[in-house]
Amino acid sequence: MPRTTSSPSHSTRITPLALSELHLRLEFLEKEHKSLLKQIKRKRTELKNFVEQMRSLATEIFHQASPSFQKMAELDQDIHALFDQIFTTRKFGKQTLKNIEAVYLNLQLTGIISLKPRSKQFNRELEELFNSSATEENFAGETAEGRHQHWQAQESVESASLARTEDSRKIRQTFLRLAEIFHPDKVKDSETQRYHTEIMKEINKAYQEGDLARLLEIERIQEVGEVIDNNSEDDLTRKCRTLEQQNQILLTQYENLKLELRLTKNTPEGAMVSDSRQAAKKGIDSMAQMVETIESQINVVSQIRDFVKDFREQKITIKDFLGGPATLHSLDEEIMEDILEQMLSELMRQ
Repeated sequence: MPRTTSSPSHSTRITPLALSELHLRLEFLEKEHKSLLKQIKRKRTELKNFVEQMRSLATEIFHQASPSFQKMAELDQDIHALFDQIFTTRKFGKQTLKNIEAVYLNLQLTGIISLKPRSKQFNRELEELFNSSATEENFAGETAEGRHQHWQAQESVESASLARTEDSRKIRQTFLRLAEIFHPDKVKDSETQRYHTEIMKEINKAYQEGDLARLLEIERIQEVGEVIDNNSEDDLTRKCRTLEQQNQILLTQYENLKLELRLTKNTPEGAMVSDSRQAAKKGIDSMAQMVETIESQINVVSQIRDFVKDFREQKITIKDFLGGPATLHSLDEEIMEDILEQMLSELMRQ
């Protein structure tokens, strides 16, 4: 009786444990990668929209408030000219002259009129005002604690510089890989050349801005990413390492975008956009309110101009002049600063 042989059983292929762990690691990194790309895209769009709103608001302000700003500039010039005439045409005692100069200086330092040094004495008074605080800061910097903080800061700067260099190298690698694929000179067909030229414009722009997210987005859209063998431990390891490096750079890019948006919102122009949004929610016309505020500023500065003019024409005494105009006494100092702060910032930009 012939001996029967059993047919070989079909055993299931078992994936090595190390390979399974790499698959899990790769899956995690790819999810993190996609999440970072989405966050960067949202934050970039948010920043772009906010900047556009700033520009739009600035344009609207320019058209509606430009005549008022021009009037403020004229008043500012008038007051400076009046003081110049007072100092050159009238004779005062030494102490009286010093008191009048103090009034002129105070109007400038409080922001009611623009800064316009007229003498060495003006510069000396400014130096006395600011030098004391600068000396204290310099002394503090010479303490042992100050030197230690300086060394720590220096080390932090050097570490950050090394990190930026490594990030730049990774971004350049991605750029070169895409440039190698899409350089117009690599193809002969005219239509393909035009297509590659447009892509290369995007690639160059992203590279110049250090925008890794955009470079990777181009790579994904064009489907030219690296192909790996999911059963190769070497391929999986290399892919995981690449994603780890890219994700770290993307995280830095995301944090930088958040910081840029925060700094933009904290500028005077950004604050105006935020205030305008809040006002709109309450049904307030912020533009009309701003124009009304500027008109009140013009009224205050006009009264100051007239007060100085009366003194130049000797319609009021030195004692009355040194006492200041009634309009300043009727306003609380803090309210006055709030009213004039916006005027000064706009005036200095003219």
